[in-house]
Amino acid sequence: MNFERIKLLEKYIAEDPADPFSRYALALELCQGEPNRAISLLLDLVKEQPDYVPSYYQAGILLLEQNRLEEAKIILEQGIKIARQQNEHKAAAELKELFQDLD
Repeated sequence: MNFERIKLLEKYIAEDPADPFSRYALALELCQGEPNRAISLLLDLVKEQPDYVPSYYQAGILLLEQNRLEEAKIILEQGIKIARQQNEHKAAAELKELFQDLD
């Protein structure tokens, strides 16, 4: 984890809490050292800004790594639906592939 980057991202979030990218980037930065905090950030992002498609994929991966399969399925299904609604075909395909790996 890069603590300087974490502090900078936290500053950006404080300045503009509505910007999904800063929250997403912070979650990515926390993946290795604080996976539960990263998951929490991503799940909050999915809940508060459901149209931000990248958060579904990363949340799905982290949930899978934590062996939280049912939660991962739900998040990935939601992500596929949102990606399709936004005509984000590549993202929908990536989410679907990850979902199919669950079986």
